[in-house]
Amino acid sequence: MPGSTPVPEVMPGAEPFEFPGGDGPEGRTGVLLVHGFTGTPMSMRPWGEHLAAEGFAVRCPLLPGHGTRWQDCNTSTHDQWTTTVEQAFDELAARCDRVFVAGLSMGGTLATRLAEVRPDDVAGLLLVNPALLTRRLDAKLLPLLARVTPSWAPIASDIKKPGVTELAYPRLPLRAMLQLRGLWAATRADLGRVTAPVIVFRSTEDHVVEPVNSTVLLAGVASADTTEVVLEDSYHVATLDNDAPLVFDRSAEWIRARVPAGEPGAPSGGRR
Repeated sequence: MPGSTPVPEVMPGAEPFEFPGGDGPEGRTGVLLVHGFTGTPMSMRPWGEHLAAEGFAVRCPLLPGHGTRWQDCNTSTHDQWTTTVEQAFDELAARCDRVFVAGLSMGGTLATRLAEVRPDDVAGLLLVNPALLTRRLDAKLLPLLARVTPSWAPIASDIKKPGVTELAYPRLPLRAMLQLRGLWAATRADLGRVTAPVIVFRSTEDHVVEPVNSTVLLAGVASADTTEVVLEDSYHVATLDNDAPLVFDRSAEWIRARVPAGEPGAPSGGRR
């Protein structure tokens, strides 16, 4: 139509995905996956495929401003990101008895934010190198840098495993980074509202998110059930790295162990 705004073309492989639950009891348990800043659902797809093979219903949206051009990210807001996550959660919850939320990096921030604003709805959080802050000196210059240049050096593909590349932006959109900082601040302030079970997978060597992020998160939540799993052989994007099988297997086991006994999806004698 004349005057209409063209819809940005999504990069091949960056598309959102979903898998219906299996016919077994796990099919009534959903897992919402949330990708990271400047990333795409590609980084979450192997995790999603594993959970789907275990019988769970899985959904992973593409966050606004992502999966197209880095310039598009600079026009997106953290409110748009949180709204997209909440909508995807509701769509999955409509056909499941319970929904766990799993996120990588900023995806972990968004998952945690959802558990803060809807503590009675989120069944549990599975977080891989979640981000809440940075103590890097150059981050103090971000407000100034964002006024003089739209982008900076990229943060994508921090992966130890040879030959693996994350589908993500080749530049760091600085105005969007300011939005992320606002999301971090809001999420840190409300950590005490998180009551859902939490498992955090933390890489010992991460060149994007400092270890203090996981420390702050686990110390701040009100959850009585918290677990930290240290990943010794992965960098930041652990869902595509050497420890991915560990993350995937522990995730399925952890979810099953937190489905109430006697309900669909609860462990039985034949399950691990």
